[in-house]
Amino acid sequence: MDYHVSIQGNDQAKGTTDQPFRTISHAAALAKPGDTVIVHTGVYREWVNPANGGTEEQRITYQSAGDGEVVITGAEPVSDWQAEGDDVWSTEVDNKLFSVRNPFEVELSGDWLFDGDLTAHLGDVYLDHKSLYECGSLEEVHKPKIWSEAKYKEDSLLTWYAEVGEETTKIWANFGGKDPREENVEINVRPHCFWPEKPGLNYITVSGFTLRQASPQWAAPTEFQEGLIGPHWSNGWVIENNTISESKNVGISLGTEIGTGHADKQSKGGTQREQEVILRALRSGWHKDNVGSHIVRGNSIHDCEQAGIVGHMGAAFSEISHNTIYNIHHKRLRHGAEVGGIKLHAALDTQITDNKIYSAYRGLWLDWQAQGTRISRNTFFDNLSEDLFFEVCHGPYIVDHNLFLSPMNFRDMAQGGAFIHNLFAGQFVVQSEITRTTPYHFPHETAMAGYSNITGGDDRYYNNIFLGNKETNKEPVPISFFEHLPLKPRTETEEGGKAVMDGVPEDSICYLHPIGLGGYNNHPNVKDKKWWEYTQEELADLGDAANDFLIGNAVLPVAMGRNAYLNHSVPSQHDSKTIKVEEEGIKVEVNPKEGSVHVTVLDTETLLAASDLIVDTKLLGKTYHADMNFEQPDGTPYRFDTDFFGVERTQQASTPGPFELTEKGSSEFSI
Repeated sequence: MDYHVSIQGNDQAKGTTDQPFRTISHAAALAKPGDTVIVHTGVYREWVNPANGGTEEQRITYQSAGDGEVVITGAEPVSDWQAEGDDVWSTEVDNKLFSVRNPFEVELSGDWLFDGDLTAHLGDVYLDHKSLYECGSLEEVHKPKIWSEAKYKEDSLLTWYAEVGEETTKIWANFGGKDPREENVEINVRPHCFWPEKPGLNYITVSGFTLRQASPQWAAPTEFQEGLIGPHWSNGWVIENNTISESKNVGISLGTEIGTGHADKQSKGGTQREQEVILRALRSGWHKDNVGSHIVRGNSIHDCEQAGIVGHMGAAFSEISHNTIYNIHHKRLRHGAEVGGIKLHAALDTQITDNKIYSAYRGLWLDWQAQGTRISRNTFFDNLSEDLFFEVCHGPYIVDHNLFLSPMNFRDMAQGGAFIHNLFAGQFVVQSEITRTTPYHFPHETAMAGYSNITGGDDRYYNNIFLGNKETNKEPVPISFFEHLPLKPRTETEEGGKAVMDGVPEDSICYLHPIGLGGYNNHPNVKDKKWWEYTQEELADLGDAANDFLIGNAVLPVAMGRNAYLNHSVPSQHDSKTIKVEEEGIKVEVNPKEGSVHVTVLDTETLLAASDLIVDTKLLGKTYHADMNFEQPDGTPYRFDTDFFGVERTQQASTPGPFELTEKGSSEFSI
């Protein structure tokens, strides 16, 4: 059955084309498996909270009618402003305006959210759908100062401050000289735009909407992960072709329900809390038949302050493709460990393909249990910290045909990865993590197969291009775990001469290596004898170093071949059949304002037919801990014989990098 919704409708009507409902929420209370809710052009100020889910054979679909923009917003307009001088205006709103909580009263809080100078709240004031900056006092509204951490510094001069009373909330705002009585000014009043309060509502499609201005709470992996939109711990959703913006924290959440959270944050460390949350979720039904298997595609996601897409365990077995994600965590009023264009835990068999992620704090962050994961044909640029971060994962995961174009490309604190036909134009962090033990799984299942720490290695690099830069450092530079570029100045301690990492403990130091694979030189080569094959006599000859082997702290071997190093990038001593050219070779132009990238291969002859290697599952072998092949989610093998644009590669002409080159001279590619 089709239900129609229009802003000219009436919820007492029949919901037909000529007698539509007035609210999406009314249709959502009635929709059953197989029904479609068709929403006509207009602005809908409501939290759509579906009552029912569909089935695999009969989904419930919510879609725009195609007769104009359909907006679902968590905000309400405010026009009653009083001038107070210095471009400052005030208004007072009735607390009954807020649906389930007053966001101007509720503090931004949660696990893995770092302390900051500002006691921030979930509320926001919007000028033309763009949020202003909260500040800590009324004086700061009258005398605004540029917030030094903001990406768009002039925007930080537009500020607000609020005080909450028993019956009303008073808000002061500086609109930079504009009169709010003549502008489109709103405040957020609802935590979500499209979110089922009840978990387990499966097989829902949300397509073609503009969803904006909601106030979900900080979404940590050890707590309930709210979002502006999301399936709330269910199975088989499709979220496609939407524009999602101005979430106080997360745009799309695929993460945990409230029941999997962890309350004991004082007596237990973060790793233990995370392990317990995973075990609790397994006991309560975390299985591919119940949770995950979502499709998130074709969305534009921007101006969300924590993450564009987040998901702890609930993103497993999902497809995240053809999304454009930008301006994520650009205010930086408070920082935390869960920020990024996409931040996922336990991305089991998740396929992340054909996305464009730029102008974010971090690009893509996969934390814990990236196993069976594929990251393919994505474009990253203008990200402040790294484009890609793998943290304490055992693999196997595949990274192929991507463009990594920010100053810092990759933070590798994991093992078991295969990197194939990528273009790397930034620096690397290569770091073991032996103090934390994290799980790995049986192939293509949520069931855990074991735990281990991260000694590093077990990685493969084939047919990649590394595009150097004469200005980057020539030696490894120490940075702290959560630090972004540019690096902060360092001082030396009086004892031992070790760098002081701004109060971060010594064991949290990472090292930023020059562009290339030189950071893996201390790993063994897979062609040599593997560490687990040492005899007791050979271990005895190693002396104190044998302890690393015996307790499982020795680094794992790496495999490399047919990589190209351009413009002073640094090869690894393990790499075989490399191409090394001191000239630039490739010119990259990025335009964050337009969200575009243009790549020019200046002289293709160097790269043409430079590799006769087609990479496949057989070549990549198995990862050490999970004892699992680099294979597709259905268990079939991979063969990487098409390029970024789908051009076929042949055994005789397989050029390094994302693009297959076919003609001599120069070649240009626009993305």
